[in-house]
Amino acid sequence: MASMDTDELPVVLPSTTTSGLSIALHPLPILNISEHLTRLRLQKRTRLPFVLGALLGTQTGRDVEIVNTFELAVADDEVTVDQEFLVTRRDQYKQVFPSLEFIGWYTVAERPTARHIALHEQFTPYSSTPLLLILQPSTVFVASADSSGQSLPLKAYEPTLEIRDRKSRSVFVEAPYNVETGEAERIAVDWTAKGGSGGTSLESHLQTQRAAVKMLHDRILLLVKYVGDVIAGSATKDHATLRALAALIASLPASENTNFREEFDTEYEDVQLTAYLATLTKSANLLNDLVDKHVVLTASRDDRPMGPRRRGMMGRPSDFDRFH
Repeated sequence: MASMDTDELPVVLPSTTTSGLSIALHPLPILNISEHLTRLRLQKRTRLPFVLGALLGTQTGRDVEIVNTFELAVADDEVTVDQEFLVTRRDQYKQVFPSLEFIGWYTVAERPTARHIALHEQFTPYSSTPLLLILQPSTVFVASADSSGQSLPLKAYEPTLEIRDRKSRSVFVEAPYNVETGEAERIAVDWTAKGGSGGTSLESHLQTQRAAVKMLHDRILLLVKYVGDVIAGSATKDHATLRALAALIASLPASENTNFREEFDTEYEDVQLTAYLATLTKSANLLNDLVDKHVVLTASRDDRPMGPRRRGMMGRPSDFDRFH
């Protein structure tokens, strides 16, 4: 790095500078990064642990395709990358997927900083322009009228050089991306969203509904926090976003309406009745299985040859005969 002024200057060029890359992001890297972050949160019991990994994919000219990822090991200072581990893992993936190359790295942060520039310099021996993919879990995303607006908490950055005061320094340029899925990936994502193959179809449906409600709840909390920050003056006021929120609230039905409350209570009772019937049906099915097994066990016992019956004293049946 030619200059060490990155601590004072922003490391991301303004939005007027555009990247010419065309990035296609597959679902597997998104799932891997999310799983990596969730696992480290539980292990280290911190909200924003340090996450670092490598991106694998293909690049043809300015077209980049991110297909897979793997985790990286770092030193205790969380700046020095274990180069030996990186090379070993890269070569192992190369043996299984010969077409995939190391094309960049990923991390979790609000925005690129000078720390990411220091990390970036360590990946240049493996790729001349390693991409940076950042997961921003705490960012509020609101849909906009811009067709290029992205709903995922991910941002891709292309490295470049900036000349400032006759000195060069490494900086990042935000690059647009599109999520690209194949047929097999769509099936896998749908299977994952339904909670895997375990459980019944009802359980999978309820898990899907629960995940959808939880996601909606989290988004509503983010929007409420954004509005509160705007009122407090700690967030920038975006009139387009506020108008979209006002239109959304105006389109919601009035929850205090008598007809709405009656219809809601009716649907709630129907759902409860359906749940009770499902539980009753499941219990009856288990009881039926138990009866069938008892019948099979009893029939097999009666069909077995018993041989000469043992008699007790004075020719009377013994206790064994009376009870069997």
